[in-house]
Amino acid sequence: MPLPDPSSGSPLFAAPAPSTPLGPFEDSAVAWATWVTLMGLVGVTTLALTAAGPAARRIGADALGAVTTRLARAAFALALLAVAAVLTDLAHSEDAGGFHYRDAWNLLYDGTGAGRLSGLEVTMLLVGAAVTAPLAFRAATVGRMRTSLLATGLGTGLIALGTTKFPDSAPDDWGRTVFETAMWMLHLFGGAVWLGGLAGLALLAVPGAVPPTARAAFWSPAIRRFSAAAMGSVTAITLSGLFLYWEHVDGPSQLFTTMYGRVLGVKILIFGTLLLLGVFNQFWLHPRIDALRAGGDERPLRTILLRQFPAVVTVETLLGMALLFVAPFLHGSARNQAFQAETAKHSATVIPQEDLPRIADKAAGLSTWVLGSTETLVLIALMIGGYWYSGVLARRRTAAVAGHEPTPGDLVEA
Repeated sequence: MPLPDPSSGSPLFAAPAPSTPLGPFEDSAVAWATWVTLMGLVGVTTLALTAAGPAARRIGADALGAVTTRLARAAFALALLAVAAVLTDLAHSEDAGGFHYRDAWNLLYDGTGAGRLSGLEVTMLLVGAAVTAPLAFRAATVGRMRTSLLATGLGTGLIALGTTKFPDSAPDDWGRTVFETAMWMLHLFGGAVWLGGLAGLALLAVPGAVPPTARAAFWSPAIRRFSAAAMGSVTAITLSGLFLYWEHVDGPSQLFTTMYGRVLGVKILIFGTLLLLGVFNQFWLHPRIDALRAGGDERPLRTILLRQFPAVVTVETLLGMALLFVAPFLHGSARNQAFQAETAKHSATVIPQEDLPRIADKAAGLSTWVLGSTETLVLIALMIGGYWYSGVLARRRTAAVAGHEPTPGDLVEA
């Protein structure tokens, strides 16, 4: 049997490729609870300020009070649940085992950068709960302070969500860190407005949230307003997601050959399904709801509002929660995992995971900036064009109703 040629430079035996575990399930579960509650808080307050509130105000005080109360109660509960989730995340210790909440409380504002950010996160959440609590009572929902309290709650939620990706120490490369942080803020805020808003719509679709006599007048403008915010959010998510993909993945093949890539692939599939459902809502369901309302056909309108629309929104909400469940399993980057696997493949000895070399960060050249700018312009144009065309479809369906004249509050006027 011939022996290997030592001059070839190949090792006698290659070490096994390093494993990339997904991490403990309980860690991902706690992280999921944190994302769901933080994004839910931002989403429902944004919905109350920009879509549901203005649509209900045009109907009357009763509708405004009912809608605001439902969303404010959800925001209050989400803020408190987010505090519990953040403290649980801090309390979990793999070294000591179990959850140690006294230690977690002591970590807040402990003088470190991470402690300051955690303390700010919890503080903002408590403030958000305090300012939304008065709106949980019907008497406070139509007063002058309604908008101010909701805006304050939204601001505290955005700050709390932003702390999760804000750097806890001074970076070596300020330019890159600032840009990365801005992309993460776009990703998180866009996801919160979209997915949290869907959850808010699902809550409003539950009987009792909107007075029966106001449903037809409420849903058309509310949906149209939310659609504008949702399309802007999808734009922000897609643009920031493209940057994060460029930063962490070297080509589509790594979506199949690395653990990071496979998890990211699942996330992309869920996101794509959400987009398809959004297209269904934007170009079929919403224009049809408006056309039925325009024709005065309350029976099928009620059927759609009570069956089809809540079902679609509920499915979208569940998919959004599944998307947030997958996200915490993304560790490291596909580029680094592929690089480390290749390094281990050419090593004759097993190298511990923590001692494996790391690949250098990507450097953006002129072509990268040109491509990124082009993608941005094209995506913004597509979203604006899609929103405009959905309005055209709504007007066409409404015009098909003989003798109809648009009335104040109609979707076609939005």
